[in-house]
Amino acid sequence: MKTETVRIKLLAPGAKQPVYGSDGAAGADLFALTDVDVDVLPGQTALIGTGISMEIPEGFVGLVFARSGLAAKSGLAPANKVGVIDSDYRGEIKVALHNHSGAVRTVKNGDRIAQIVIAPYVRADFVQEDALSETGRADGGFGSTGTR
Repeated sequence: MKTETVRIKLLAPGAKQPVYGSDGAAGADLFALTDVDVDVLPGQTALIGTGISMEIPEGFVGLVFARSGLAAKSGLAPANKVGVIDSDYRGEIKVALHNHSGAVRTVKNGDRIAQIVIAPYVRADFVQEDALSETGRADGGFGSTGTR
């Protein structure tokens, strides 16, 4: 397993450093930093601060994913499905939590609200062409590779 140093800044008292839940975890838990409990109504989204910022190394990205337990048990997951934290962003990391359940869900200070994965990426050099190479799939879209 490769490790990479990621500098973080705690922006407010009570902010918590991301924590890996196990030795094999790819994502580190992000914690809510709130002055008051936040009720997220069914079908609604609430922006929850973490009280931290990061200095993600150039060539890497922070990907913010749902915590599987929170999503499965409470119906709370990032509204944008996957948040992208670029290496040149230095502001507070916030998570837009959407309530997919039919009940009010409450986010409390210190709750684990999402997980962040630090990953390398390739920046594309897009080149416009009149034609692209042929493949067996061609322009087959959604469901085109199934055998049913």
